[in-house]
Amino acid sequence: MPLQDSLNALLGDAVSNGDVPGVVAAVTDRDGNIYEGGFGERVRGGGGAMTPDTVVWIASMTKAVTGAAAMQLVEQGKLDLDAPAGEVIAHLGEVEVLEGFDDGGQPRLRPPTRPLTLRHLLTHTAGYAYEIWDDGIVKYQEARGLPGVTTCENAALLTPLLFDPGERWQYGINIDWAGKMVEAVSGQKLGDYMQANIFAPLGMTSTAFRITPDMRARLAKIHQRGDDDGFEALDLELPQAPEFEMGGGGLYSTVGDYARFIRMILNNGSAGGRQVLKPETVEMMSRNQMGDCRVSVLKTVMPPLSNDAEFFPGLPKTWGLSFMINEADAPTGRPAGSLAWAGLANSYYWIDPKNGIGGAYATQILPFADKKSLPLYLDLETAVYRNLS
Repeated sequence: MPLQDSLNALLGDAVSNGDVPGVVAAVTDRDGNIYEGGFGERVRGGGGAMTPDTVVWIASMTKAVTGAAAMQLVEQGKLDLDAPAGEVIAHLGEVEVLEGFDDGGQPRLRPPTRPLTLRHLLTHTAGYAYEIWDDGIVKYQEARGLPGVTTCENAALLTPLLFDPGERWQYGINIDWAGKMVEAVSGQKLGDYMQANIFAPLGMTSTAFRITPDMRARLAKIHQRGDDDGFEALDLELPQAPEFEMGGGGLYSTVGDYARFIRMILNNGSAGGRQVLKPETVEMMSRNQMGDCRVSVLKTVMPPLSNDAEFFPGLPKTWGLSFMINEADAPTGRPAGSLAWAGLANSYYWIDPKNGIGGAYATQILPFADKKSLPLYLDLETAVYRNLS
């Protein structure tokens, strides 16, 4: 069956069966999109059709874009992967390690044994964590009166490290701080920097931290899956006048725009005759940058927001700058050395440099690693590789 027909049937059936309220996907090779499709509704129960140009919150798919921005500045000598990050942002030289809590519920802290670096931040080995997957951070926020990260308040980034930088992998607010470093050395807001140096060169016209009127006209709502497998549309949106633009998860975009970013990586940093990143930078970003550390399962402490999550359990996974890398062939057909990650509302992407192919997929569903949406994404990826063979 041709790829178009195969993927249309797969995604269309998922909507017809009620597995997801709406879904969009794009698949690209090095030359351009080989598939785009959208099915279902932007809002369950009558919110317009989910089309390939539908705008979605891509959440942590933002991280790869922020990583690319940071690496542009590394190329220019304005940032250094291995210099103490405190030389750029003083707070990063002062942050301490959480050792526990005293009898009164107050945190016990100590200085780290080594300074954290941009490399630590881009590989999630600095020691930072998200409150969604760590109850120690939740307790610290409560003790210090700190807001959650999706408030986009600067105070949300004042959580401690859970271990000394470089000791292990822990998913967290690392890339938000990398975004702050981009701002510090560029003198621009993160979104303005990205617009000039990534979005405009790539032709990403529907990607931004702040939702424009044109984007809002195509925006899908986030839905919460209930215990009965029904969906409730939420009025959940990131602040549109944020204290900081969240480099770890703040972008709204389309699968078509994100495919342009994927294509740039597939083409070794080139897009439309312009070198957005140097080939050697893309190669560096695309290989293990955290030594013997390995990506581990994300154990939820907030079930409404996330299930326990791990891609391809049992497969060793490392991290580049800033992608997850599967170190062995995946059951979908994705070969070892491919790049991938995801967004909280069940958006996913992968980049396969070996075969010159990649894709972006998005639903707008909580919790993360949704029991129907994640398998649907993996089925889509599998169908793409079956079509290639």
